[in-house]
Amino acid sequence: MILRGMVKRLRGMNWWLTLSVAGLLAVGVLFIYSACHTRLDQAATLHKRQMVWALWGWLGYFGAALLDYRRVRDLAASFYVLSVGLLVAVLLVGTRIYGAQRWLMLFGVGIQPSEIAKLSFILASACLLVPAAGRFGRPPAWGWNLALAAVPMVLIMRQPDLGTALAFVPMALAMLFAGGVPLRPLVTLTLLGLIGAGLIVAAVVLPHRLGLPPERQEQIFRVVGLSAYQRERIETFLQPGKDPLGAGWNQRQSELAVGSGGLTGKGYRRGTQNVLGYLPKTVAPTDFIFSVIAEETGFMGAATVLALYAVLVFGGLYAAVVAPDRLGRVLCVGVVALLFTHVFVNIAMTVGLLPIVGLPLPLLSYGGTFMVCTMVGLGLVQSVYMRRRAV
Repeated sequence: MILRGMVKRLRGMNWWLTLSVAGLLAVGVLFIYSACHTRLDQAATLHKRQMVWALWGWLGYFGAALLDYRRVRDLAASFYVLSVGLLVAVLLVGTRIYGAQRWLMLFGVGIQPSEIAKLSFILASACLLVPAAGRFGRPPAWGWNLALAAVPMVLIMRQPDLGTALAFVPMALAMLFAGGVPLRPLVTLTLLGLIGAGLIVAAVVLPHRLGLPPERQEQIFRVVGLSAYQRERIETFLQPGKDPLGAGWNQRQSELAVGSGGLTGKGYRRGTQNVLGYLPKTVAPTDFIFSVIAEETGFMGAATVLALYAVLVFGGLYAAVVAPDRLGRVLCVGVVALLFTHVFVNIAMTVGLLPIVGLPLPLLSYGGTFMVCTMVGLGLVQSVYMRRRAV
């Protein structure tokens, strides 16, 4: 009887969404292999590890779909506290890789708590917004929700990981909008965010332009909270030709890879920027996997990937529209905002429209924690969709 009920539930899934997930996972494994197949070290097997993570992701996806999404009320607070605890732990005993302390080693497996924190924020924020319905005229009603985002953001920036920390901003704003917050505070928060971004850019550019001494410049950078490599990335974006062989190398090679793909690409495993190592092997299977895909499959392949993401985004938004309650709607919007933010920022940085911030491409970039958390989130979207006729 239990199995029959599960099968009946699964028949009500949005199978277009599920097929899109499967397609993106398959493309990811294929091009992670392409990005690493010329290597002789352990990284040459990244595609096999990605397949293992994909299996765990499918378990999380179908498990979350079968779970009644309203049960998250019982789990959200504990999950959020656990994720914050993991963020604290990574600052204390985390593993440092490429100058950033973002990973915890648990039983020999690297876990990235910042990715868990995104999912836990979506769950906790949705549960906090629903009881607050109708009370958004008072700042504490939505102020507490922003505090939920601020705690992991501060901890993640200490790793340092500015890109992941900033990803909480669009998620928070989108969920506040879906939760019924009036436009006035949302517009105010958006303007404050834009002013904050402008101040960060000004802090990077103006001290040098004004001829301030190096000691004074460092004091300003410490106040703003920018590390040296973050300043380099912003400066490289604003002045692309400043250091083409140093800080600007990755972005320059990524733009060349994408642009040289043409209409149909150079062929699978034949991308010269990738195969010859101009696009560094340390970033090709992760942050710059889209560059590998665009070079080898051209505009047609890149457009296909974007079409698969469009199915996920619009499928999630449709689930929000038909959700039987406010909780389901806010959950779906939160997951969609997470997906859209990552896709938009990652692809924009590979083509030079945004500075490099290290956000992976969902379901394509190598990385287990982010993949599993993304698939659990998409499973919750399915859970809402499957119960769309509930009273």
